[in-house]
Amino acid sequence: MTTSPATEVSDASELRHQLVEQLHADNHIRTAAVERAFRTVPRHVFAPEVPLEAAYADDTVPTRHTPDGRVISSISAPWLQADMLEAARIQPGHHVLEIGSGGYNAALIAELAGPTGHVTTLDIDPAVTERAARFLAATGYDDVRIVTADAEHLPAGLVPDGGFDAIVVTVDTWDLPWIGALAEGGRLVAPLRLHGYHWAIGFTKVKGELLSDEPLIVCGFVAMQGAGAWNTNRRTVPGTGVHLSWEDGTPLPVGQLAPALTREPTFIRTNITVGGQEPFDLLNLYLAGALPGFCRLEVDPDGDNGVLNPPPQHWPAAAIVRGASLARLTHERIDDGDDGKGRYEFVVHGYGDQGHLAAQEMAKQVEHWQHNHRGARCPLLTVRPTAGRTPMDAGHEPHVFAKKHARITVDWPIVPSSEGTSSTG
Repeated sequence: MTTSPATEVSDASELRHQLVEQLHADNHIRTAAVERAFRTVPRHVFAPEVPLEAAYADDTVPTRHTPDGRVISSISAPWLQADMLEAARIQPGHHVLEIGSGGYNAALIAELAGPTGHVTTLDIDPAVTERAARFLAATGYDDVRIVTADAEHLPAGLVPDGGFDAIVVTVDTWDLPWIGALAEGGRLVAPLRLHGYHWAIGFTKVKGELLSDEPLIVCGFVAMQGAGAWNTNRRTVPGTGVHLSWEDGTPLPVGQLAPALTREPTFIRTNITVGGQEPFDLLNLYLAGALPGFCRLEVDPDGDNGVLNPPPQHWPAAAIVRGASLARLTHERIDDGDDGKGRYEFVVHGYGDQGHLAAQEMAKQVEHWQHNHRGARCPLLTVRPTAGRTPMDAGHEPHVFAKKHARITVDWPIVPSSEGTSSTG
């Protein structure tokens, strides 16, 4: 049986409204303007490669791959698009720049900016911008300006007088080179990498600086390409299949660590626990800023690294290097928890002659986070431009991340004393 165009449109409309109801119920859509945009823009037109049900699922739709299968362009998950658009606070008449194109999100932005607004969507890949142009025209959003360029340096004449009212970045970015392109009081929302951890963060420009004022959202996007592509600064410990990465900070030698990984580690139990479904990304971000020599540890599944037991799962582990020794954070299941999904204790493993000292150092910071910051308001970020000059390496500054274009300071609010006395989660 062949489906008629009218039936397909009816099915798409029903699925679109179901998606909006789900996003509203889950508090990703919080304003009438964002709700109206999601109810209006036909998402399936921008994702013709997948069935209607997949186009309106609350999930990512990959749209472009490298020859080896890596995704380099996609339509982001609706829940994340909704959260970021709410954070952008786009108003009718605004000038808005989207970095990372595809078409669908630009159409949502165009709905928010209205007929008096001006929307520009930019991407480095001409195949992506061609696709965006095709689908935007097909859906009636051909007034969106489409630019093919490297976002690291915006083309001359692109930035309006006074700057953009909002900039929405939809690619995974290590740096924030767009402060000067944003109007005073404007909003910038970007998935920012801090030591390999990814956060969608909303900022307001105040006196030339960016200030965050909303909770950080753990997220994932395709990687930035071009001059702004990030460098993992990855080093491999010879003969072990163990890899250490320093995205923020100076990479340290790793060759001397091989002997440390041939001996059983020491263990420091913290008595601090986390539920099986409870995220602890903020702890990792805290450790990244608090500990000199912080890095991310990954293990080849078939490497000679049996001493790393259990090996890191899913995400690289938080780790620190201290000469010929290192320590890493892990967690061990201790019971089923109240919900049956497990309860886990944070345990620090130390490797090498001084591994116990490195483990004690890391455990002390885990305990500090527990007593002073766990359960407090979300950390606040201040971003100051560095005028494109790479900062001199003046040693470790706690909770400061020095990028090429920006210097990012993380401020950790303190829990009230009545909430910070327990030693367990």
